[in-house]
Amino acid sequence: MPIKTKTTIIAFTLAAMFTTSACTHNATSQVETKSATTAAVTQTESQKANALYQELFMESVMASPIYQTYLGIKKDYDKWGDISDVETDKSIARAKASLVKLSAIDVSQLDSQTALSYTLLTESLEQQIADDKWRYHTYPVNQMYGLHSMVASFLINQHQVTSEADAKAYISRLTATTTLFKQLQTELEIRADKGIIAPKFVFPYVISDSKNIITGAPFDDGADSTLWANINQKVAKLDIADSKKQALLNDAKTALIEHVKPAYSQLITYLTDLEKRADNRDGVWKLPDGDAFYNNALKRTTTTDMTSQQIHQLGLAEVARIHTEMRQIMQQVGYKGSLQEFFAFMRDDKQFYYPSTAKGKAAYLTDAKAFIDNMESRIDEVFKIKPKAGLVVRQVEAFREKSAGKAFYDQPAPDGSRPGTYYANLFDMQAMPKYQMEALAYHEGIPGHHMQIAISQELEGIPMFRKFGRYTAYSEGWGLYAEYFPKEMGLYQDPYSDFGRLSMELWRACRLVVDTGIHTKKWTREQGIAYYVDNTPNAKSDAVKMVERHVVMPSQATAYKIGMIKILALREHAKAQLGDKFDIRDYHTLVLKNGPLPLNILEQQVEQWIKSVKDDSQT
Repeated sequence: MPIKTKTTIIAFTLAAMFTTSACTHNATSQVETKSATTAAVTQTESQKANALYQELFMESVMASPIYQTYLGIKKDYDKWGDISDVETDKSIARAKASLVKLSAIDVSQLDSQTALSYTLLTESLEQQIADDKWRYHTYPVNQMYGLHSMVASFLINQHQVTSEADAKAYISRLTATTTLFKQLQTELEIRADKGIIAPKFVFPYVISDSKNIITGAPFDDGADSTLWANINQKVAKLDIADSKKQALLNDAKTALIEHVKPAYSQLITYLTDLEKRADNRDGVWKLPDGDAFYNNALKRTTTTDMTSQQIHQLGLAEVARIHTEMRQIMQQVGYKGSLQEFFAFMRDDKQFYYPSTAKGKAAYLTDAKAFIDNMESRIDEVFKIKPKAGLVVRQVEAFREKSAGKAFYDQPAPDGSRPGTYYANLFDMQAMPKYQMEALAYHEGIPGHHMQIAISQELEGIPMFRKFGRYTAYSEGWGLYAEYFPKEMGLYQDPYSDFGRLSMELWRACRLVVDTGIHTKKWTREQGIAYYVDNTPNAKSDAVKMVERHVVMPSQATAYKIGMIKILALREHAKAQLGDKFDIRDYHTLVLKNGPLPLNILEQQVEQWIKSVKDDSQT
């Protein structure tokens, strides 16, 4: 069903609800009886729909042991799941069957939230089916993500061990790595046969990360490897007999030596061979129907109809605007020189960096948490809604810090057993300047990703698929917006910190230029790196990582700025419409209370809210 049609259904449903409400206000007893009957039908149909939404969501969850673990479900706690084409075919079949089940719902009888859920779920399933034509247009292992790094990070961070059975499940997953990696190699080879191979620069990262997993005891005579140290720590905390603990550790050691090491060794051998077949072309234009694939990716990522050229031009305009604001800060701090010279000063002066020592890295984490704690103490000024889940700040683990991004967020467990986590990558302290720390903490923590994602998971009255859904333009747009509005609260008192905020916004504006440059205009990796170095104060290592991210995650990085611009534009529109009736706390509640939304649906929600506030003020 096209977007326009589904939007019409929502509008019709809301109009029907308003009409029913108006009729019952001055109704006769006969009309009251009829309205009560209609309400009962509406309730029944909405309940029926929500039960179906939950059923379909759980079908997908139970098909994925990994997803189960993320949600705190331990049914298939000892498995990884199937990543073969057979399982992908089953997933598409489930999507088609789900659409058939959804078609039995009488949408005209649904309440507003249930109708919105219908729209979102139907659209998601239709897109999943339509996008199956691009199932091979991915690089299953790369420097940003992939099973080679996921196995370790997942077992360490997601697989909780609170019982002997949990420990045995952990060991079973270690053993199952053999089968998992065989399937991975098959998927890589299918793509290679179609000419879909990651560029050459990807392979050293992936091979290095893979080698890191099988370095150290019990694989060699070195210090404990990452996984061996982790299972030892988890087993040690169990309240069981020492003999049982030792038996678990013996089994874990066997699994590591006889399954994990061979699996990784074989993967490394395969990747070393595959690297010889790779080339240095970076854009997805090189893939079969690459232009059509990229245009579709932009549409999915931004939830707009913006073209690559429009996004490119928007990026250029935003870069110019932010440069102007940065020159104003130069004047404020009394710096004499060009903007490029100021960039070099901010990039190179040691006063802006913590030392690359254990003490320096600990200080970074402590100070980052202090920014979050201060914001949390003032959160009632700008929010009426808050998450229950806690937030911790951690350093990215050593085994993946060389290739991981500079910062990211992991969601909390829905059952409260695991807090949300803001990860800071302190591998290169020159890439983590003090002046960017405040904005980065707001983006990943509070009021950014932690507020949005934790609140979404904790919402009541909406189906699970919406609580755990993702629209990149919405979530990353919120993260970037969350960097911005603390300035309106009087934060960023240090002008250098405000420069850091602008430098991060500038970074996202450059992404619009470089992502489209690489994938549409055939820019090389080197051209993309040069654009970042010439136009931002960030370290060159930042530029290298960012361009390499563009290459393996086409379109993803365009979401931030487009989402932020939309959220801010909708806020200003609401201000203009409501005047003194506008309350930023209510606006933030509106943006967050429905969970993640496509930007066009978010706009509809804002328009409905404006109308509601106006109507309330007239009664």
